Amino acid sequence: MTSSAPVRSTGEAWVAPPASSSLRDRRARHDRLLFARLAADGDPFAREALIERYLPLARSLALRYQRSSEPLEDLMQVASLGLVKAIDGFDPHRPVAFSSYAVPTILGEIKRHFRDRTWAVRVPRGLQEMSARVERAVGELSENMHRQPSIAEIAVLLGTDEEDVLEALQAGKAYRSMSFETPRGVGDDDVATLADAIGVDETGFERAEQRATIATLLATIGPREQEVLRLRFEEDMTQAEIGERVGVSQMQVSRIIRQAIARLRTADEQG
Repeated sequence: MTSSAPVRSTGEAWVAPPASSSLRDRRARHDRLLFARLAADGDPFAREALIERYLPLARSLALRYQRSSEPLEDLMQVASLGLVKAIDGFDPHRPVAFSSYAVPTILGEIKRHFRDRTWAVRVPRGLQEMSARVERAVGELSENMHRQPSIAEIAVLLGTDEEDVLEALQAGKAYRSMSFETPRGVGDDDVATLADAIGVDETGFERAEQRATIATLLATIGPREQEVLRLRFEEDMTQAEIGERVGVSQMQVSRIIRQAIARLRTADEQG
């Protein structure tokens, strides 16, 4: 009969390690066995067991990057995909713990998901990650302080500059897009959309300014010259038709136009 308390060579009683440590050791041996079976012949049962075993790890990483506007179920799917890739790519013969190999792989899938599929506007990866940190900090501070935190308070919590926080908050606005057809109001009778609120280039102001300038310049020439210019450039009449209208020859009309335009140009340069 073996003793429940083994004795060291010195005669002192040996203290058994905590049960949790023993459990971790048994799990580690079991994981190595599963990875060996998977690497040897692609055992699907070993693969399924490993996926189930490490799903809590994938979930914890998904929770770390959860946003209020991003369903946890979507992130869990992405994290689970990263977990499967890590299990399939892990080499059990290398002296590396699987969790050390899996965490970067899973996080890479999550960050790629945010970078390529969820942002309406392409934002640098570092700024995306800062935006996620700021959003979590805002939620944490709001819960603890029972009010909206200031930029300075967010910066202190994250250990960064206020400018970085402001930039991250601005970048967060690129996370979701809205259609121009989205109604602006909430009433049933309000049919105005976001497109109605978007400004356009208004050429009328420029034309009004040009008309005012022309009116000022025309005051520097005589009535007959004004009429000839009006008939030529506004009524689009030929010089012969203008001559018949005002009672002068076509050559005189041509001279009047040249002289009037020269006087207008001089007045414009002097004005």
